[in-house]
Parts: sequence; C-alpha cells; structure tokens
Amino acid sequence: MAINWYPGHMHKARKEIREAMPQVDLIIEVLDARIPFSSENPLVPALRKDTPCIKILNKADLADPELTRRWKESLEKEQGIKAIPMSQHEPGKVRELLKICPAMLPHRNFEGTPLRALILGIPNVGKSTTINNLAGKIIAKTGNEPAVTKSQQRIKLENNIVLHDTPGFLWPKLEPEECGYRLAITGAIKNTVLEFEDVGMFLVEYLMEAHPDVLINRYNFSELPASAIEVFDEIGRRRGAMRKGGFADTHKVAEILLNDYRSGNLGRITLETPELIAKEQAILAALHEEQAAKNQDKEDRKKKKKARA
Repeated sequence: MAINWYPGHMHKARKEIREAMPQVDLIIEVLDARIPFSSENPLVPALRKDTPCIKILNKADLADPELTRRWKESLEKEQGIKAIPMSQHEPGKVRELLKICPAMLPHRNFEGTPLRALILGIPNVGKSTTINNLAGKIIAKTGNEPAVTKSQQRIKLENNIVLHDTPGFLWPKLEPEECGYRLAITGAIKNTVLEFEDVGMFLVEYLMEAHPDVLINRYNFSELPASAIEVFDEIGRRRGAMRKGGFADTHKVAEILLNDYRSGNLGRITLETPELIAKEQAILAALHEEQAAKNQDKEDRKKKKKARA
C-alpha cells in the first residue's frame, strides 16, 4: 500500500517557502536521525539552490549513533551543508546553533542587519521544540503528532538572528514506497490516514532482518518466529491483544509495535542506511526509466495510428 499525505495547508506552505527563500541568508532543515533520507524533503534542494544549510539530525538519542555518524558524513559531502546530531533533551546544545548560524556565513557582517534564517522540516520531527529551545521560551506550539504548526511566524533570537518559522510539509508523492512507511513508523504522518497493520508489518519485517535480537528481547521470545504474522501472533498472546479463535488483534499489536519504536523502548534503531537508500534509489530509477519507455512507446503508436488515418 502506497502511503501519501498532502493536505491543503502543506501545498500552501510549499508556495510560501518558495516565495520567502530569496530573502533568507541561511536554511535550517530539521531531520529525523532515525530516517535521515526519508525525512529530508526532496523539494528543498531546488528551493534553496546555493543557500547555506544546517541539517539538524534531531532525535539522535533514539537513533543508532554509528549510523548517525555515517549519515552526517554523507550529508556533508554536499557543498554548503553542515549536519549536526541533536537531542531535544539537551537544550544547551541546541542553543549552540545561535553561534553556528553566523559561522556559516563568515564573509557577512550581521551587526547592522539581522541574519535571516528559515527553519523547516517534515511534520512531527521536533521543529517547534527546537525553536522553543533556541528562543529560551515557549514560542511555537508543540505536540506529539504531525501538523501542529499551521502558519508562518518570525521569531527574533539572540545574536541578531531572525528566524522564519514554517509549517511542516511533506511532498505530493512519497517515493520510494518504503519512504512512506518509514515516515509513518516515526510519526510524521497522521495515524488516521494509516493502515496500522501494514505499517506494523513493515516494521516487523525490517526488525526481523536487521535487528532480530530486539524482537526476542523486547517481547520475551524463546526464539525468533519464522514469519512476520507469527511475530504478530506471539506479541498478541504476550500482550493480551487476541481475538476469538486464537488470532492476534493485528491493529492492537501494530499499535504496540509503533508505540514501542517511537518511545525508544525497542532501543536506538535507525531504519535506513546509506547503502539501503542507494539500492532503493537504483530500483526506483529503473522503474521510472521503464515507465518512461512504455509511455514513449504508447505515444509513438498513437502518432503512427494518426499518420495512417
């Protein structure tokens, strides 16, 4: 099942960001350290062009530290980008951004005019909490659900920085399909538009392959079940989530799995590696190429048919 969520306010936010971009000196993009690729908005590069960018790998306390290090190196290969792992439990480290921002523009003097920074990020990635930590007070509304921020605002910070806040927005089509699932697992997509069973099954299949010990230890398995549906059944039995007939309540089990992952009860788990993303991107590119060839063939047949007529 392909997952997509692009309500009207996100389209509006994208338009407003495009209009504001030429007036900003610096971009701060907040990513989820557990899914650095999937939480990186593919629309941003075209919008930012050569504007310097700080990418915050937020929720790093929930991610695999070694993979976070590797993702930081990968992101910083692009010119003009600095990646910084952060946790919102360390507000002092977040406030270091007030010194890092001017350092990204060493040839500019911001004593007379403010440094204009634009902060953006996907829903529920921790952008509002980051803003509040930077400001040292409650400025932006926070919540453990996506799409809390619905409008733009400007916030004056220390060091003569003016921060332009924007609503979190996704993009019209989440590709590859796995990207949508990872966003759903981490809470970037409203639960009301999800098929919980599908998302939970995706998470279990990933854990069975990459972190089987996590499932065994968290849910007290004597050994790893042979299939994802058997994992669901075993968790259902151990957590009292069963239906008549001895079958697991798959919706409840999926909720248990997602809540355990989002809260960190499963441990510090990153859902994607640079190698995995490279593989998925190659498959997606091949599919696009195949579809383009089919479309061209269809168009050629139409032209030939029209010429014969």
